[in-house]
Amino acid sequence: MDRMTDSARDDGIAPDRELHDLANYRMPFGKYKGVRLLELPEAYVVWFSRKGYPAGKLGRLLRQVYDIKLNGLEDLLDPLRRQGRAREDDEGSR
Repeated sequence: MDRMTDSARDDGIAPDRELHDLANYRMPFGKYKGVRLLELPEAYVVWFSRKGYPAGKLGRLLRQVYDIKLNGLEDLLDPLRRQGRAREDDEGSR
């Protein structure tokens, strides 16, 4: 059995990319369209955990956001959120 490297997981997603997505991915639909997943109200994330997550990347990220919020770990991703906002500001000023 091959061991995973530090830079890739068995699903082919680099851990640093996954963390960046967790910090900056925006809700693509509904009442909270455009809101970063980590900034979604806790009740909304809990609702998904009870009713079921969407398929694919969004569902995987929402599941992780639920675990992060459940354990009070949102602040750990603040540096990545700030990086994403700075990048958006730079792109918006062009």
